[in-house]
Amino acid sequence: MGLLDISIIRMVSKLVLVLLLFHHVVIAQYPSCPDEERSALLQFKDSFTIDKSASRSTDAYPKVSSWKPAEGGNSTCCSWEGVECDEKTGHVIGLDLGSSCLHGSINSNSSLFRLVHLQRLNLFDNNFNYSQIPPRIRNFPSLTHLDLSTCVFSGQVPSELSLLSKLTYLDLSGNVVYLSEDEYRPLLKLEASDLGSLVQNLTSLEVLSLSFVNISSAMPHSMANLSSLTALHLKGCHLFGEFPVRIFQLPNLESLSVRYNQDLTGYFPEFNRSSPLMLLKVSYTSFFGNVPSSIGNLDSLQELDVAQCNFSEGLVPSSLGNLRQLTYLDISANKFGGLIPDSLANLTQLATFRISTSRLTGPIPPWLGNFSKLEYLDFAFNELNGSIPASFSNLTNLQILYLHSNSLSGVVEFQMFQNLQFLYQLQLNWNKIDFVTESRIVNSTVPQFTILGLSFCNIREFPSFLQYQKHLKRLDLSRNKIRGQVPKWMWNTSIETLLLLDISQNFISDQPPLFLPWVNLLCIRFSSNMFHGSLPIPPPTMREYAAADNNFTGEISPLLCNTKNLQYLDLSKNNLSGMLPQCLGNFSDQLILLLLENNSFHGIIPQTYNKGSNLRMIDVSHNKLQGQLPRSLVNCIMLEYLVLSNNRFNDTFPIWLGTLLELKLLAMRHNGFYGGIGKSRKNVDFPKLRILDLAYNDFTGAVPSVFPDITVNKSAYMYTNVIYNVNGFWIVNSVDYQLTIATKGLERYYPKIREEFASFDISCNKFEGKIPEFIGNLKELRSLNLSHNILTGSIPSSLGNLMKLESLDLSKNKLSGRIPQQLAQLNFLSSFNVSHNNLTGPIPQGTQLTSLNVTSYEGNPGLCGDPLPKKCGNPPPLPPSTVDEGDSSSEGIFEFDWKIVLAGCGSGLVVGVVLADVVITRRPDLFLKIVGMIRQMIRKI
Repeated sequence: MGLLDISIIRMVSKLVLVLLLFHHVVIAQYPSCPDEERSALLQFKDSFTIDKSASRSTDAYPKVSSWKPAEGGNSTCCSWEGVECDEKTGHVIGLDLGSSCLHGSINSNSSLFRLVHLQRLNLFDNNFNYSQIPPRIRNFPSLTHLDLSTCVFSGQVPSELSLLSKLTYLDLSGNVVYLSEDEYRPLLKLEASDLGSLVQNLTSLEVLSLSFVNISSAMPHSMANLSSLTALHLKGCHLFGEFPVRIFQLPNLESLSVRYNQDLTGYFPEFNRSSPLMLLKVSYTSFFGNVPSSIGNLDSLQELDVAQCNFSEGLVPSSLGNLRQLTYLDISANKFGGLIPDSLANLTQLATFRISTSRLTGPIPPWLGNFSKLEYLDFAFNELNGSIPASFSNLTNLQILYLHSNSLSGVVEFQMFQNLQFLYQLQLNWNKIDFVTESRIVNSTVPQFTILGLSFCNIREFPSFLQYQKHLKRLDLSRNKIRGQVPKWMWNTSIETLLLLDISQNFISDQPPLFLPWVNLLCIRFSSNMFHGSLPIPPPTMREYAAADNNFTGEISPLLCNTKNLQYLDLSKNNLSGMLPQCLGNFSDQLILLLLENNSFHGIIPQTYNKGSNLRMIDVSHNKLQGQLPRSLVNCIMLEYLVLSNNRFNDTFPIWLGTLLELKLLAMRHNGFYGGIGKSRKNVDFPKLRILDLAYNDFTGAVPSVFPDITVNKSAYMYTNVIYNVNGFWIVNSVDYQLTIATKGLERYYPKIREEFASFDISCNKFEGKIPEFIGNLKELRSLNLSHNILTGSIPSSLGNLMKLESLDLSKNKLSGRIPQQLAQLNFLSSFNVSHNNLTGPIPQGTQLTSLNVTSYEGNPGLCGDPLPKKCGNPPPLPPSTVDEGDSSSEGIFEFDWKIVLAGCGSGLVVGVVLADVVITRRPDLFLKIVGMIRQMIRKI
């Protein structure tokens, strides 16, 4: 053995000794935990399953996978990941299992509560399957840190929490179920008394986060006594009343968020420079007053969010420019207006800058190009004008740019955004810009967008850079000037990722592929183009399919029945034919809008509508549909809009629809409905009906009394929202109610209908009897048409109560008596027709009734006064009659002229003889003879 070999052995020996010593040190740094606590941890682990979907974090992994039973007696639970032990006693004092993919329930029998020495417990971002927070939480009297956020806990927060008097950190936030973008359902509830106890007993609290816990009470003023508080987060807690202003002045408060408490009021105090506030968020509350200029004293403030409050400031506060540390600023949706102040040029640290939905005017300041850290810029929904500054090309960290819905103009070259490689959301919709791109764009220089909004940007062809997009989720090219065919490469763009494509309201003339290629597509909007050929078949994922106002032909493919999550189907104004797929009724659990009007569909409408249907709008008008209405429509309890007009339905009036409590509009004109209209057995009868159109049918009997008088929101239009979310991607579409109403003998189309509008049209039927008095109680009526019926009696004076009436048509009935003087007070009445009745007496003078055309009154021999040529009063002397008087004792003098009148209603003709200008003096017997002669002439005709 040589010297070299001996040296190597010595070195190896020393290395082994070092390793042994290191191993001893490593083992020594972990105290041995008690067997009882190790056993409790293992039982706790075994009570859950490992499920990656149980945690939302991308960094989530199962920490408990390192927890294993002792091997040879040398293992200690203090070495397990997420477990912290006391160095002296070995007791487990900390458990950190945040984002550990745990799925299962925690109850009072859980072995967790045997770890009575716990000081820190973190179970954040797991799924505890809607279980309640057990009252045995009181078993941890030494607990200082408790994080149960985003854990899918539900039910009442136990009052025993207030017994944990050593708590400095408490987080119960994020236990919610989201229903839509702006709607959520809290899973946890905290009684107001328990909140008061928490604040009173947990006086050492430094962090209190109860966001999305349903508190539904006012904030206790004692909250301002928590002098150690550094963070207070109460987002979306349904708080109301006035926010205690003293909380702003807590000496250690660094972070305050009370966002999304719409009924929470309050105001900002004067701020001083000693305030440690770094985060202040009160958006979506009812905070009011001014934003004080002293807010500029908050030297440490980094995040400020006062969006959508009731602040009364006129201009954007220039003092915000003093907050040079700001990284986040959102003052959107307030009453701020005017120019963007130049003082904000100091905010060069901003990463998020939002002043949307306000009243900003003037140009976008070019100094924004100096905000090198800017990632999110939102100036949408303002009145900004001028061009987009060229300096925006310097914002190399920009990720989101929203400038839509302004008055920006000029040419915007896509080249401006080519250097912004992190830009993935760009919205330029609804401006006055001309968006242009080069015909040759290299793939490597194009940002990869997920959202791209270029609606109303004067685009004349599909931008060529779209062929390189692989990650698009939302693409809006609607309301442009794109003509011709869709490029073939467009059908291959972002096939795996595209969720929404809107190319509506262009001039595209093409035949799309039979199957839409985007495999995960949620929404396609083809409407208002010139597409032709067969209707494309959507993928099963489809939620919204809008292809209205095109030239599609043929039948609806039965493969449409595979889209079982469809919520919006609009195929109106095409040339489609065939029978409707019966599956459309089966879709009613999901389907909200079914719009099929102006096609050539025949046969029956879908017959089966499930209980709990979500349908709100159905329009199958202007087709060739026939048969009876399916009684299962009564299951559509959310239905607001039902239009069946211009078909061939043959049924009695669906009085059973009167139980639909939300129905506002029912139009059935131009069909074969027949019979009398009574009351329903349940005596509910259309409690919200605003518009009823039964014209051109064969209804008989008395005028129906199924029309209520209700109070409405007069500032809104009737519409239905379709909102859905898939994988965090929200799609919102508002669809206005539309209607064609007959006034002045013409049909007028209303593309929008105000909530206040009410109309009643039963014209061209066979209703008889008197005009019922109840109509005079319908004070919201704007249009009333009872024409072309067999109504008798006088015009009720109660119609004078309809002060909002704009159109009244009582023509072609058998009404008699005088026109009530009360109608003279209808100041909004612009269309009035009582022609072809048996009315007598003077037309009310000095009102708009005298300014109407004479045709409004013709066919009423006994009417007189303006605008008729016949004046009221004593008649002037008449020349001798040329009629053979026969009886020498006759002293009667009369004159008459007559004419044949043809009045059409539907396909039938009514032939009559009108006797006009008859003046009878002393020979009524001769008048009766003339009447007899006229009757004989009518029979011959």
